[in-house]
Formats: sequence, structure tokens, C-alpha cells
Amino acid sequence: MAAQMAVNSGASLWGPLKELWDTVDGAVLKKQPESIHLLDLQLKKHKAHFLSLFKNPPKSAEQREKVRKASTEGIAIQGQQGSRLLPEQLLKEAFILSDLFDIGELAALELLLAGKQQQPHFPGLTRGLVAVLLYWDGKLCVANSLRTLIQSRHGKTFTLDLSEELVALTTRFTDELINQGLTKRILTLVSEINVTREFERLQKERGLGNEKHRKEVSDLIKESRQALADSLFSWTCQSPLSKDDTLALIGHLETISAQADGSLDSVNLSLVMALLYCLDLSFIEQGTEDREDLIQVLPLLTERQYVSAVHSRLMDSQPWKLPGLQALFRLEWALSLRVLSQLPQGLALVEFTEADEALADQALLGNVFLFMKEGILGCETFGQEEFYIRRLHSLITDFLALMPMKVKQLRNRADEDARLVHMSLQMDGEAPLSLRKDLEHLMILIGEFYNKDFFGLELALEFWCPTESLHHTSLQGSYLGMALQRPPHKQVVLSKFVRQMGDLLPSTLYMSYLRMLKGLANGPQCAHYCFSLLKTNGATHSDNIQGVSGNPVSWEHFFHSLMLYHENLRRDIPNPDATQYRHPPMRGITQRELEGLTSFLQLLTTIITWSENARLALCEHPQWTPVVVMLGLLQCSIPPVLKAEILHCLAAFGKSPEIAASLWQSLEYTQILQTVRAPGQRQAAGIEVELNEIESSCEEYPLTRSFCHLISTLVESSLPVNLGAGLRVPGFQPYLNFLRDSVFLPFPTRAYRRPAEKWEVADAVLEVFHKLLRDYEPQPSDFVQEVVELQGEQIAAHKPPGHSIMFHLLNDSPTLTLCLSLLEEGVRQLDTYTAFPGKKHLESAVLHCLCLLDLTLQKEVTFMDLLRESQASMLVSPLEQLLQGVNPQTRRADHIVNIARYLYHSSSNPDAAFQSAKILRCIANHPNIHGRLVGDFTHDQAVSDKLMAGFVECLDNEEAEEGMDKEEDAESQKKVARIRHETQIHILNLLITSLELKPPNLALYLLGYEVKKPVSSTNLQDPGVLGCPRSCLHAILSLLQKGTERRSGPVITQQAPHLAELCYQVIYQLCACPDTSGPTMRYLRTSQDFLFSHLQHLPFNLPGNQMAALTQMSWLMKTAAIELRVTSLNRQRSHTQRLVSLLLDDQPHAQHTADGESGMEEETRSVSGFLHFDTVSKVRRKLLSVLDSIDFSQDMPELLQLDFFERTQIEQVITNCEHVNEQGHTVCNVKLLHRVLVAEVNALQGMAAIGQRPLLMEEVNSILQQVVERNRVRRSLSAKRNALQSWRSLVETLLTTCPADLIPAEDRQLIIRDLLLDLHDKVLSDDTAGELMSTVAGAVFTLTAHLSQSILSEQQQGVGLEASSGFASIANSALHLILRKLLDFILCTGGGYQRLRANLYGSLLYYLQIAQKPEEPDTLQSAGKAMWERLTAPEDGFSKLQRENLAIIESYGKALMEVVCRDACDGHKISRMLAMAVLDRILSINRQNQWLVYICNSGYLRTLVESLRQDDAALQSLLSPQPPLLKPLYIYESKMALLTRVAKMDEGAVELLRCGLVAQLIECQVFDMIPDSDAHRMMRDPSGFIPSPMDRYRKILLPALRLFQVILTSTTMNHQQGAAQVLQWLIVHADTIQSLLRCQELSMGTLQELSLLTGIISKTALPGALEMGGDVHHAALLEFQGHINRFQRLCLSLLGRLVGSERERLLKQAEIASPGDSADKREEMEVAMQQVCANIMEYCQTLLLHSSAQAQFSICLFSPSGSEPAGRDGGRADLSSTVPSMAYSRAPSLGLVLYLLKNSTADFFQFHQSHRQSLGKLQSLDQLPPEELKELCQGLVSGTGGVEKISSVQRNLLAKRRLVQLINNRAKLLALCSYVIETCLFVLWRHLEYYLLHCTPSDPKDSVMPGAALFRSRLTDSSFSGLQASGGRGLSLSRVSQQDLDSLKSDMAAAFGEALQRKLLEVEGLYSQVRSRYTFIQALVRRIRGLLRQPKS
Repeated sequence: MAAQMAVNSGASLWGPLKELWDTVDGAVLKKQPESIHLLDLQLKKHKAHFLSLFKNPPKSAEQREKVRKASTEGIAIQGQQGSRLLPEQLLKEAFILSDLFDIGELAALELLLAGKQQQPHFPGLTRGLVAVLLYWDGKLCVANSLRTLIQSRHGKTFTLDLSEELVALTTRFTDELINQGLTKRILTLVSEINVTREFERLQKERGLGNEKHRKEVSDLIKESRQALADSLFSWTCQSPLSKDDTLALIGHLETISAQADGSLDSVNLSLVMALLYCLDLSFIEQGTEDREDLIQVLPLLTERQYVSAVHSRLMDSQPWKLPGLQALFRLEWALSLRVLSQLPQGLALVEFTEADEALADQALLGNVFLFMKEGILGCETFGQEEFYIRRLHSLITDFLALMPMKVKQLRNRADEDARLVHMSLQMDGEAPLSLRKDLEHLMILIGEFYNKDFFGLELALEFWCPTESLHHTSLQGSYLGMALQRPPHKQVVLSKFVRQMGDLLPSTLYMSYLRMLKGLANGPQCAHYCFSLLKTNGATHSDNIQGVSGNPVSWEHFFHSLMLYHENLRRDIPNPDATQYRHPPMRGITQRELEGLTSFLQLLTTIITWSENARLALCEHPQWTPVVVMLGLLQCSIPPVLKAEILHCLAAFGKSPEIAASLWQSLEYTQILQTVRAPGQRQAAGIEVELNEIESSCEEYPLTRSFCHLISTLVESSLPVNLGAGLRVPGFQPYLNFLRDSVFLPFPTRAYRRPAEKWEVADAVLEVFHKLLRDYEPQPSDFVQEVVELQGEQIAAHKPPGHSIMFHLLNDSPTLTLCLSLLEEGVRQLDTYTAFPGKKHLESAVLHCLCLLDLTLQKEVTFMDLLRESQASMLVSPLEQLLQGVNPQTRRADHIVNIARYLYHSSSNPDAAFQSAKILRCIANHPNIHGRLVGDFTHDQAVSDKLMAGFVECLDNEEAEEGMDKEEDAESQKKVARIRHETQIHILNLLITSLELKPPNLALYLLGYEVKKPVSSTNLQDPGVLGCPRSCLHAILSLLQKGTERRSGPVITQQAPHLAELCYQVIYQLCACPDTSGPTMRYLRTSQDFLFSHLQHLPFNLPGNQMAALTQMSWLMKTAAIELRVTSLNRQRSHTQRLVSLLLDDQPHAQHTADGESGMEEETRSVSGFLHFDTVSKVRRKLLSVLDSIDFSQDMPELLQLDFFERTQIEQVITNCEHVNEQGHTVCNVKLLHRVLVAEVNALQGMAAIGQRPLLMEEVNSILQQVVERNRVRRSLSAKRNALQSWRSLVETLLTTCPADLIPAEDRQLIIRDLLLDLHDKVLSDDTAGELMSTVAGAVFTLTAHLSQSILSEQQQGVGLEASSGFASIANSALHLILRKLLDFILCTGGGYQRLRANLYGSLLYYLQIAQKPEEPDTLQSAGKAMWERLTAPEDGFSKLQRENLAIIESYGKALMEVVCRDACDGHKISRMLAMAVLDRILSINRQNQWLVYICNSGYLRTLVESLRQDDAALQSLLSPQPPLLKPLYIYESKMALLTRVAKMDEGAVELLRCGLVAQLIECQVFDMIPDSDAHRMMRDPSGFIPSPMDRYRKILLPALRLFQVILTSTTMNHQQGAAQVLQWLIVHADTIQSLLRCQELSMGTLQELSLLTGIISKTALPGALEMGGDVHHAALLEFQGHINRFQRLCLSLLGRLVGSERERLLKQAEIASPGDSADKREEMEVAMQQVCANIMEYCQTLLLHSSAQAQFSICLFSPSGSEPAGRDGGRADLSSTVPSMAYSRAPSLGLVLYLLKNSTADFFQFHQSHRQSLGKLQSLDQLPPEELKELCQGLVSGTGGVEKISSVQRNLLAKRRLVQLINNRAKLLALCSYVIETCLFVLWRHLEYYLLHCTPSDPKDSVMPGAALFRSRLTDSSFSGLQASGGRGLSLSRVSQQDLDSLKSDMAAAFGEALQRKLLEVEGLYSQVRSRYTFIQALVRRIRGLLRQPKS
């Protein structure tokens, strides 16, 4: 028992029932697929609720006890663990509720708990009040479900087109209910439930809240009763009731009473109609296919007892409470019996059928027709149900058709009565009282019944039998679907009735007959027949001169009478100046005539309203001239009522534009409204007087209202500009002034006998204003003051009326004030929630006011722009500012708040809410006003809550529907649904625009964020939690979340795609904005699980509207990208993991299903389980299926085919009409274009143009269709592009920011492979739109980059290189496929799209990088391998992939080469750089050199080389202190890198020389523009991004130097030619070179320059180099020699600076300058210095070797001094401190070389040691302590905390990379050291050999020494003239004396001691052996040792 006593927090009396209704509604009305199964479950579950309809669970002591203890012991709640303690107060309320509704205590408690839960949906109500609503809502759900189930049955009256299965299910279920006594239960409930009684009970227990709550409760109760009654009605429409049920229904109806006005209420009306359908046999006439089956089950035809029981009950003389109702059923029964008697089944029932006459008589005695008119037609719901109307129609027509004798009897009696009346009047007596008026009632009933045709059924057509054959071929006259050879009998009878009644009509019936005709003329075809009838009636008597004696019901008679009245009354027109302007005694028209005229005018109005033909025919009739006569009558003194009718009639005439134009003129001419004052006239005349004097005193205003109606109609048809020309200033202004000043402004202060009329007047006049403003477009001419000439005076012309209205609304005018106060009044009245007279008209007037404000806001921008341009002296203020004004009534600025309050009434006034939202959206666009709105909205808490509730209610509205079709004749329900939807759209757009403004803004307030505190401090909660109200954000989320738990996905994306787009956009904006992002994403993540639940339904598929689906997905994916980034940053791994696996997994997820669906799925699975259990192993990755849903192709509209217009001009016009819309698309304004084109067509003159007009208009139409199509294409492309970009950003976020370990490397590569291949497949199809390619290319670039990184990192971790599948985890075949697609993509972009190819080149570079071998440690062992070993080694993975890549690239041949080369030479900068990089890369792997050959042969190389000259100017501009752009530098660097790559190949270098590369560089002047280093130290870029001028200069110089170096090393054959050219470059730029060699301060940059320069000089500045360069004349040769000598001298002097302590100092300096990256810098500097030393020593060696092969003829470079430079700690005199000129002019000493040798040897061992250590670390990397690892990483990671954040795997990789770097650096240093050692030894040996063996010392006393002479003579050898100066002078300075030579020998011997020799030999042992230069050092050491030991000569 305890289990059953658990409380259902959804309330068993509400939650499940709501679900039941949703299911029934979904299955039957919305026809949702797969809902039958759910419906079946629900019906089984809730059968008890239907059987015991509205029965409540009973109270019980046990329950009471349980609830009482809930506050101490707690109570179990379903779905929650444990029991919950409830507060005492809640339990008290539960007992009150239980007593109030007499329900079980637990049920009452449940209701209260549910009320607490639902409270946020009902702001301002307590849980108890909400519980009351829920109780009745539950009842209503059951009643509605019952009604809908019964409506779905199959039967005789209507069908809902449902599936057989569903109908069978509902029929079976409802049959069961009816058999269990449903009818009696319904009748009991209908009589028991009573609003007043319920309200009394609720009132007593304080169960009623504010007005809105009262209204909602009473509506729910009324709707429940109505639904129950409708259930019964729907049943009888379809199926008959049993005998007992029928009698019970009759019994119920006997007791009902009418309302105060004699009409039935809507519930009783339903029951009356139910019984009428019960007794109905008329359907037998209709030949439907299932007629026989229906007859079989009809008890009227098959059960004698049934007929007998009903018959006796209706014949019973006991009077009913409503005798008219009894009469109605007697008449109905009589008709049924009459039908029965004509059927074969009726033979057995003769005893009953004979009573039909008697019954009919009784019915007539009971005034049946009067009751039908008052009781049934008087009920306001009657016209809203089509089947009521059809039933009553068949009843009336059956009576006329089946009982013609009765009708004849009625007519005879009426004639008789008319004679009696006539006689008594003749006798001057009283009219007899006891006359029956049955026929009159019948006619009036017919007239009233057909007068309103809500559904456009035109049932009255049955009364018209087409005499003449109609022009239309459609079936006329009947809705029976038979062809019209002969009209059916019934129709003939009815039309005869209409004609005969009109013949010899007695005067008593005249009015009622006219009213009947008026009803029967209601409808386009009926009006035509009626018109013909009246025409033919008069025709027979046309020969009669008197005319009047003809048929009184004819046009002839009527218009003749009108003319006579006019003739008579015209004589009485009073003089307007007469003091007395009252109506004289009625001479002309008696009361009876007045009624007759009114009736005929109304008939005329009806006919001409419907029939255009009748309108024109009557208006143009030469004798009748109705318009003239009526206008004439208006001037006569006739009652205002008649004048009003005439004006209405004129308004109907005015519907035709052709009549309207002449009507205006006539109106002006007759001065109905006096627009021209006669001179000397004291008093106004016309309608103004009528209004002010007559109508005001009568307090009734029919004339004014009808005048407004007339003007409203005429304004719509045409607005004449020159109205009243000649007599006054032409135009509409006087009419507008009258309407504004005499009608509108005084309307609130006038007195009204009928309160509703006040609002009718306001509505009528505002309608005119609305139309005028709606059709007004501001034009420049409106602002120019034009004048007209009037009787010789110049008078200002009037402006268009719309302009005048705009002017009044843009000023603080009485008009605006009244409009605003009307809005306030309106919202105040609506807040009362009670009906009051004129409510409908007040609502309409308010709507007009809102429309006026909205139109003003839309047009004010244009208006004010034109006003500004015209410089007119008008003053206006923007409306949004005027709306900020103070309201005189409330003394607060609350106008905008009042407008916003209409949103709160959206349920009752959807139109007003729509306009209100539109206005607010307009106002919110103005940032200056926007800020104050938040204050206004939040000023008063109560108002603020209401406003919030209003916005939320609009968004929550469930009836809103997105209408795709824009047709006007959609039924009203659809229209309302669409308006509700548009309101939601406006509110969302308001939120979107508002969110872009700075906080606090309206959106933040409406979405529930903090407005008073910082936005980011908001803590969003579910509604109701911590008192958080339900905000727009909750509403938006509930819109989006509906349906996410089902398999079909969010409902809104299907049902309201545009709304869904905006909802997703709002969510995205909230997540993207920094202020709101935090709170929003937290809330979405924790409370809603929003993103996951939506992303799992991607891709959305809307077959008809893929654009919307793409936009929705686009916003959602953007939001998801933000979420991934945020969760990754915050280390919320589980969230990130869920989303990543959702998007990327290719394993199927277990889809979670709704409870209803799981059952079905399980069944199907078990059946087909063994068939396909294991086949579903892989599913498409979510990201790929989203990509699939984006269609890359786009059908473009074909070009315009024009016959009349000029295409280029049309295109120009279209371009001029384009604008950027809210979504940011450029679209053409079709309306504007239409106006322009139509104006163009109208401007054509001449007959030809008139003839061509239809063709022209057709062409205009085709142009417009084309433009609409273009707009669609643009929107579609834009949607696709946005979706693609969002997809791309999601993919990039996934790969970039999500932690790498979430996606394992192998999966990562496969995912990227899939994405890349799919992207390429889509983009390479033929019809891909070019606009999408750039986004795709960008995505390809990112993906390839990630693929490359992933593979590289995998290799670094040492995985998978030897894997069998190929390279890394991804097979080689896949890589090749990717490469092929990439190259196809590059080729398919063809000539255009160069920028796009930049991305593809980037991708290609990343791809080719995969096959690049990573840097390997140089262990110094590898050289030891034999050549054979290397050649036979197996090919590694890298080389294999590289070879295959190359094969693929080559297979594309010239086409690819052409594209890449073309891009490299020309076009967009970035594309050029990347194309050059691609060329560089391909050339580096292309061993066969096809690409090189192509570049050389096709002239691209020459182009590149020649472009260097053009780069010169741009590069020079770069060296200015503030450079414009760095682009030229990047291009130059790329170009030089490419040329350097070309130069690395022998053929390439030769080709470059042939193209004149060096010559181009010689001409570049940029190399001479060395910036001044000190001056620019100040100009540093603080960010460090823009390099200093000196660095920029180096970036230009170094690539050139490198290029020269490569050329010099590559050109083997033509070395001399290359060297000569490079030397020329050196000489041309000699000043620059020398200043660089002389540099004051050595830094990293200068060392790089020096290392390259010395390298080049050492290879070029050689003796005899210039002779190779061709014939140079002698003078130039000498100059060149001078330069070369200077180079040589400078190089040697450099050596001194780079040896020893200077070097240490430099390295120290570098460390101090940049301590962060010191290790790196230090290594680079070490290498650079060693390189410079090596270059200089190589230069010395080359010079020595060049001069001679033997030492004795060799040239001397170093002076014979063996002393070493000063020590490291001593003075630096010898190195740098001495005066530079001295240092340079002296030749360096030989001791320097020895010093260098010593240092290099020492360095060598240090480097070797370091190299060995690093190698050891590399081999045992895993065992290294973490501290060391960190230290190693520090070299590669910038920043201090950088290393901490790196994962351990990553740390190992970095350490490994760093170690390889160190090892290779040391290896390089070792190589340089060993080279320096070798060259030093050689130079030392040559010099020592010369000095010690061949040199002759000079005598110090002799100035001209023979030695010197000898030396000099040896130097003047012709081939060495270049070194003469240097060598000679250098040595002449330090005269070589014997003493020098002796000291040299002793110094050398001392320095070159045993230790050094041993070390040198060790160097050889350690290093040189491996490098295959055996015993070179050994030999030299031996020789030097020998020289030094030689005895003195």
C-alpha cells in the first residue's frame, strides 16, 4: 500500500492528463507520424478517466493521516529517493484544496506541489492559485481529448482524413465509452458545472487571484463545459445516438432556459444542434458512396421503437421551459417524418409519418422561426461552427422544399392580414393586434441567416436558379456535385419561392422581403443573381409611363422613388445663413418610408459590395444616376440615419477606382463637407454642422462614422491631387483637417448615448489616418514650398496628407498626445479582463495607433533626411525621442512601457502585441535611447514583472506557427498563428540587436542577467530556483529543448525554422560575448546539457528549407566551438570528452529513446536481430554527416532574356536597388525595383507604347522573378558559406585546443584523413560554387597542418615508422590519395582564385614536410661506414614516401608546373611566397631535375631573376626608420631562398649566371644603404615584431651573400666565371663591404655577416680572378687590385680580433644582453666565430697556394714575430685597444696563428667532451632526472612557467630535440676546429719554412736592404701585382732583421712544445681519421718540429 501512497510530483490530476491531450492532439489534429502506438498506450492507461468522466479520487481517512504526518515523518515522492518533509503551511493548503474540489488528500497535495513547480509560468500567483488552474486544466485536457477522439470517428457529416488504423482505434475506444453511459454522464456534468457556483466556492476559500487569474479560471471552466457539449455534438454529427441516449438528451433540453436576450448559450446551442443532427435525414439526398452503410445503422430507419419513443415524446403536449425550442424540434421531426414517408423504409411507419402536418402546425404556433432567429442566430458562437450553419440551412430549405403547401398557406394568411390592416387604416382605426407574422419571421430569419457568411460557403446559392445560362462554366446553384443539365428539384422550388414571394407583395411584407433578399444576395454570385432579379422585375413594366405602379421590388421603382424624393426635398433646402438650421417638419418622408428606404439602401449596398458588374451597370445607367441622386439627397434635410445609409452605399460604389475618382469630384462639388466658404457667409454648413449641432446633441454619430467609412474606402481606391482646383487650394487637406480637428481630437470629450460608439468613432477615423500614412512615401518634392494661383493671389499649396500626418506625429502635437493616451487607456481597459461595450473597436483603434507609430518610425529616417537636404523651415523631432516624453496623466515617462505592456495581452490581442514588438524593436536600434529603456522597464517592480512576463508569454506561445505561404486568404486561425510567430521573431531580433549594445541593455534585463551589478556576476538558475523569474532565456531554451529527447530532434527546427535560427543566434551571442559567456555556458552546461542534446541531432534536415537548417547548424556549431575551447582551457575533461566523442566517433552510440519509442524498437530488433546484428559496426562520423548536409553546388539563375529593356541598364538599376539586409546579405530591394520599372513603363507615351504595355509588364515581371531568384541564390550561398565556416571553426577548435590525449594519435590521423578526403571529394565535383572554395581551402590547410604535426610527433615518439602499413598510423596509400586530391584541387582552381591557392600551397608544404627526415644526431661515427654499406642499406620510410610523392607530383606534368611557376612570378604577395616555397621544396627532392629544367627553359627563372631589380626600390623604402610594410622583405626572402635552392644544383647555378643574376644584384643600390646603428636604436618597435633597421638591412644582405656562397660552391666547371662576377659585386659595393669588415662592435648579426663575407672573399678575391672576367683595361685593373688588397688586409686584421680574450668578452656580452636565450645565442656565436676564423685561414692558405707551390717563392702574410697576443687577463693592446689605423696597417704576427692553433686545440677537446656527454644523455634519455629534462626543455620553451605546463611525453620529445641540436652543434664546431687547426699548421709551416730557410735578414743600418729589395722584387712578379702593396709595405714596416728571425725561432720553439704536439696528434686520432684525412696533421707537425730544431744557419 505504501508504494501506492507515493506522491506524484506531476500531479495525477494534471500532468498525465496534459500528456494524454498532447498525444491525442499530436495523433489526430497534428497527424504526427508514429503517434498511433503512443495514443494506444495512453488510451489504455487513461480509460478510467473517460469512463468516470471528471470523477475525482475520493477522500480517505488513511490519506488524510498520511498527509498530516508529512510534516513530521515525511512523505515519499515518485522518482526521488527517501521521503521528504513538507512544511505545515503546504499541508493546510492541501486540506483546503481537498475540501474545495472534493478530491483525495494526496491528489490535492500533488496539485499543490505541481503548482509550486509550475509557478514560474504564472508570475504573480501563489502555488495554491496555480493549483486551481492546474485542476481545471486537467479537466479541460480530458474533455478536449474526448472531443477530439470523437471527432476522429468516421461518419456521415465530415472527415479528418486520418489513417484507417487510427480511425479504427478511436472508433473502438469511443464506442465502448458511449455504451458505458457517456451521454448521460456528459449531460449530468453540463448541468452540474456552473461558473458562478464554482466561483462562489473558490471565493470563500480565497482561491481566486487577480483579474487575469479569474479570467483564466472562468475560461477553463467554460471551455470544459463547452468541450463536453461539443463531444456530444460531434458524436451525433457522425453517428446516431441510441434510443435511451436520445431521450435523455431531449429530457435535458426540455429543462434549459435562454439568456436574458432570448438567445441560447453556446453549451446549450451545442446540445440543441446535437439533437438536430440526431433527427437529421437530409444526408440521404447526398449521393455519397457509403450512403447504404449509413442507412443500415440509422435507428430512425431501422428501429420502430426508436421512432415511436421519439415521436411520443415530441407529440407530448407538456410545454417545455422554452416553447420555441419545443417548436423547433417539432418542425425538425415533422420534416424527418416527411422524408421518411418518401423512403421505402417509411411504409412500415405510416402511423407516425401522417402526423407531419399536425406537428408542423404546432411548430408554427410555437413561433418556431422567431425562436430560430432570436434563440439560435442570437448566440454569438453560432456563426463560428460550419456544421451548425449547414444544419440550419438544410432545416430551412427542407421546410420550403418539403412543405410547399404550408408555405402557400403562410402567404395566403399574410395577404389576408395585409388586407385587414389596410382596411383598419382606411377606417382610421387601430391595427388589429392578434395577427400572426409567421411569413415575416421566416423571411427575416432567412435574411439574417444568410447575411453572415463566415466561411464563404455561399449556401444561399440554392435559392437562385440560373434562368439565363451563366458565363461561368463552373457548377452553379448548388453544392451537389452533379452537372447542370437541369437544376435539382429543391433548387427550382426554392428559387420559385423567392420569385413568388415578390409578386404582388403586400406592403406589410415589403421590408421583410427586402431583408430576405439582402441576406440571399450575400456573396459574389448571389449578388449577381439578385441584381438580375431586380432588373427583370422592373423590365416588364417599362412601357408603363407611370413607372411607379410597376413591381415595387425593382431597380426601376427604387431609383424612381429616390428621384422623386430628391425633387420634393430639394425645394426645402434651407438657406445656410438662416439663423435656424434645424430640420423643418418632415414634409417628405414618413417613418414607414424611412424604413423602406433604409432597407432598400442596405440591399443595394450588399449587391454592389459583392458585384463589380452591378456597381458599374447601376452607376453608368443614364436615367437613374444613383450617385448624383444620393449626393443630392445628402444636401436635403433628411434624418442623419438615412444620410448615414446613403454614405455607406456611396462607399460601396467607391470600391471601384473608376467610380471613386468621379465620386471625389462630386463630393467636392456638392460640398457635403464645406471646403469653400462663400464670401460673406457667416456660418459653416454641411457635415461639420451636423456633427457639432445635431449629432452631438442627440449623442449619436451615425453620419460621422459613415463619412469616415466613405473617406476610408475612397482613399484606398484613389487620392486625387487636384481636388477642388479653381475654387480653393487643391488637395485632400480640408478633409484631413476635418477628420483630425473635428472628429479625432474632440472624440474623447463628446457625450455618447451608446458607450460603444465612442470607440467606433475613434476606430473609423484612425483607420483613415492609418491608410493615408501607410500609402505615403516621403518625396523630395514634399519639402519644397509650392504655390498655386487662386483668383489672382499666390497661396501656399497643400502637402500630401501622409506628410501632414507624419508632421503631426513627429511633433509633440495634440494628435500624438491623444494617440498615446489612447494606448494607455487601451492597456488599462485590457488589464481589467472584463468585457465592456465597444471593446472590439477599442482594440481596433489601439491597433491603428500602434500601426501609426510603427509606420512613423519606419519612415522617419527618410523623412528627416529629405527635410535636412531641403533646408525647409520645418521643425520635427524623432518619434523615439518624443516617446521618451512625460505622460501628463501619470507624470512619468512611461509611453514606451505602455506600448510594451501590450505584449502581456498577446493571448487576447495578438495583433497589438505584434505591433508593440515591432515598435520596440525599432526603438531599441537607437543606442542613445536604449540605455534609458532599461531604467524605465525596471523602475517599478510590479510593472517590470509584468513586462518580463509579457515578453516570455509571447515567446512561450504554443499556437504560433511559421507560415511559409503568404496568401492573404488564409483562414483567420492561421493568420493569428502567423502573427504570433512574427511577434516572436521581432522579440528575438530585438534581443539580438540589443545584445550588441553596451550593457546595461534591454536584452540583458529580458534574458535574466544582472543589470545593476556587473553582468559577469550573474548566476543563472532554473525558473523558480532562488526566486528567479522565468526569463526570455528560459523561454528560448524551452522552445529549443522541446523534442530533443526524441529521435526526430528539436521540434522547432522543423516547425519554425526561422525562429530556431534566431534562437540559436541569441544563444551563440550570449556565449560569445565576454560579459555573458561565463554565466551562460555554466548554466547551459549544468542545468540544461544544452549543447550535447542538440549536437547529437545534427545534421538537421529540412527538405523544403535547407537554408534555414544550415543557418541553425551554423550558430550551433559556432557555440560548440566556444564550448570546446572553454572546457579545454578550464580542464573540464569529461565535458570536452563527451562532445569530442559525439562529434568524432564512428562507433554507433546507444541512442536514448523516449519511453514510447523503446518498446517498438525492441520488438523490431528481436525480429530482425539475427539478420543485421553485427553489420552496423561503423557509423558516419557526426562531423562528416554535417559536411554531407552542406550542398556545395548552387544553381545559378540564367541571364536575363530581354526584348524591350536594355540589359546593361537593367543590371545597373538592379545594382542601384541593392542594400545590405539585417542578416548582412547584399540583396536587391524588389519592391523598389518594381516601383522604378513600373514608373519607367508608365513614362512611355504614344499609341505603340499602350499596345505594348502588357508585353512590357510581362517583361518587368520576368525581371522581378529573376531578381527574387538572385536574392535567393545569394542567401543560399551565404548560408552555405556560414555553415561551412562554422564547421571549419569547430573542426579547427577540436584539433587545436582540445587536449591532445583526448584523441589518440592513430584516431586523430584517421579522422583527419576522412575529413580531408571528404572535403576534397565535395569540392572537386564539377558544380561546386566558387564562393565556397576559399573556406574549403582554409580548412584543407588547417587539416593538413594537423596531419603533418600528428605524424611528426608520432615519429618523434618512435612509433610506427617500421609499421608494415607504411608511414605512421596512416597508410601510405591514404597519404598518396590526399596528395592527389590536393594537387587536383590546385589544378581545378585554374587561372583565378590565386589567394585561395595560397592555402593549398601551404597544405602542400605541410604535406611534403611529412616525408622530411627529422634531424639526426651526428655521432661522428657514420662517416666510418664504407660507401658500399651506405649504397646497399634498405630504403627507410622517409625516402620511400618521398620517392612516391615525387612520382605522383611528376605524373601531373607540365600543368602543375605551369600553375605553380605562374603564381611564383606574379600576383598576390602571400600566394607568391608560398608558391616559391613549394617550388623550393619540390626542387629539393626532385633528383632528376625535371622541374629545374622546366623553370629554366620556360623563362620563369629569368623572370624571377629580372624581378630582383624591380624589388630594389621597395627594399630601399624598408630601410627608412618607420617602414611602410614588410611585405617586400618577405617576398625578397622567399625569392632568394628559391634562387639559393636552384643554385645548389650545378645546372641551376650555371643557368643563374647565364640569366645575369649577379649583374642584377650589382645594380641593386639597397646594399649600399647601411643604416646608422646608433641613430636607430631609439626607433625599436616596442612589440618586437618589426625588426630594427639594422636587422632589416641584414635580412636583405645575408640572403644575397648566402646565394653567392652557394653559387661559388656549386659552379665546378665555370667556377672562374662565377667568382669573377661575384668579385665584381664585391668591388662595386666595396665601400659597404669594407665598412662591414671594419665593424667597430662585434655582435651576433655582424658575426653572421662576417662569416659569409669572409667566405665569399676567400673564394673570389684572389690574384688573377679579374683576368677571367674578360678584357678590363689597365687603369681599372689597378683600381680593382687596390680593392682586393684592402679586402685581404681587413680580413687578416679581423683574425686578431677574433682570437683569444676578445672572443670570451663577446660571448660574455651576449649572455648579459639576453639572458633568456643565452645558451642558443652562445652556440650560434661560437659557430660564427669559428667559421670566420676558418674562412680567413682558408683565405690565407689559398693565397699562399696561389702564389707559388714552393715556400721560397711564396708570399708572406704574417710578420715574423712569434710573440703571442697579450694574455686573457692582461691588457688588450694587441687586439682592439690600439689605435685602429695602426692595427690595420701592420701585418699581423705569426704568433697570432700559433695562438689560434693553441686555442682551437683546447676548444676542440672541450667541444669533444661536451659532444660525448650529450650523446650519452641521448642514449639514456629515459633515465635522466626530471631536473635535467626541464633544463634541456628550457632552451626550446619561452617563458618561465612554460615547462611546467607541458606533459611528460612532450617534455621527453623536447629534451630529445634539444640534445640532437646540441650534438649537431658540437659536431659542426668540431669540424670547424679541426679545419682551423689544419690550416693554421699549414700557414705556420709555409711561413716558418720561408723565414727560417729562405729569408735573408737585413742590416738594420742600411735603409735599403738587399733582402727587402729581393723580397720586393719577388713580389713584383706579374701575377702577384695585386699583393704588392700589402705584402711589401706590411713587411717593410717591420724590417726583418736577424734578431727578429732568431726571436721568432726561439718563441716558436717554446710555444710549439711537446704538449701541443701531443694534443694535435690526439686531435688527429680522435677526429681526422674518421674524416678520412689521415696523417695530415702528423706530417705537418713533424715538418714544423724539424724546422724549429734546425741549427742556426
